[in-house]
Amino acid sequence: MVDADQTFVIVGGGLAGAKAAETLRAEGFSGRVILICDERERPYERPALSKGYLLGKETRDSLFVHEPAWYAQNDVELHLGQTVVSIDRAARTVHYGGDGTLVRYDRLLLATGAEPRRLDIPGTELAGVHHLRRLSHAERLKGTLSALGRDNGHLVIAGAGWIGLEIAAAAREYGAEVTVVEPSATPLHAVLGPELGELFAELHRERGVRFHFGARLTEIVGQDGMVLAVRTDDGEEHLCHDVLAAIGAAPRVSLAEAAGLRIADRAHGGGIVVDQHLRTSDPDIFAAGDVAAFPHALFGTRLRVEHWANALNGGPAAARAMLGQDVTYDRVPYFFTDQYDLGMEYSGWAPPGSYDEVVIRGDAGKREFIAFWMREGRVLAGMNVNVWDVTDPIQRMIRTRARVDTEALSDPRVPLESLAP
Repeated sequence: MVDADQTFVIVGGGLAGAKAAETLRAEGFSGRVILICDERERPYERPALSKGYLLGKETRDSLFVHEPAWYAQNDVELHLGQTVVSIDRAARTVHYGGDGTLVRYDRLLLATGAEPRRLDIPGTELAGVHHLRRLSHAERLKGTLSALGRDNGHLVIAGAGWIGLEIAAAAREYGAEVTVVEPSATPLHAVLGPELGELFAELHRERGVRFHFGARLTEIVGQDGMVLAVRTDDGEEHLCHDVLAAIGAAPRVSLAEAAGLRIADRAHGGGIVVDQHLRTSDPDIFAAGDVAAFPHALFGTRLRVEHWANALNGGPAAARAMLGQDVTYDRVPYFFTDQYDLGMEYSGWAPPGSYDEVVIRGDAGKREFIAFWMREGRVLAGMNVNVWDVTDPIQRMIRTRARVDTEALSDPRVPLESLAP
């Protein structure tokens, strides 16, 4: 039986929200748990949307966090297809759904995630313009890529970040022609810098992807509602049949902002400001996942991390903090990608300008190596490419902040474990 003395409400039905609900029950919470999601699908994981599921290598059922019966079996009240309209902090209520349902909370978790940034140019209303964030987007895009491959069609992708490159890889595997338009000089510049970004450019060029660097889309040209071409700010025009906007994601903070919660500035990700316990500026409201901007003592800054591991770990951490446990959320950021025959894991945080050296261990030419971003002999971040089972020592080096002999670090004969205290 559910003890109704306390009610914990979770807004957001992604991985962070679902794992928070799971953790509340695993930690013995016996009050009401209400999970409100504006999607009609029960909570699912997003990485496969641009990887295995998009390619037809993973099934739809494999995406979901829990089996359908799990929610009833664990007394989690799941409200799908419902949008939370407002939060009344004084009354400690949330207002959701078209019928104006009100529910009172003792603790509230905001796991509202992020949404794709939109192209602010003429032509975005055309039928062949796509984004990728939700399962419905992936299902539509899968059909589009299949048709483009069958008909020798052409996809233009705005943005050479992780999503843009993963979809470029998927499109080429379907047989579609692909052009990527990117304002920076290399792909992934904001994450990897120019040193490693070029490696990903070559990977895709070998598979037939065309890049147009140093440019932005200014217009999508169409006729009878269909895409015909795109134009860029340097005067170029690319004929195409579909366009994907992959220019980043914006945290979904409007609900929190309207409730008067503190929001981070854009330099710190623009998410909901939380402390090391994932508590917002209201002591009864917490935030986790893509939407949370948390202080990271290791890197000396506030971070907002959009990747799968942050949702996987942040949701449970927030749940334990909601229960009054002493929680400090300081996970080393981690993400992964799969593109063609390249698999990669990245740990840490090293934006351009934060490091003074990149050390390579292994053979970058064969795409079997580890790259380390260094500052004053300390590892800020590490990326292993087609080299496996090294995440733990990489993360230990990052966390301990110990100085590392760069010659030993670059030598594959020296065990990484011996360099990680």
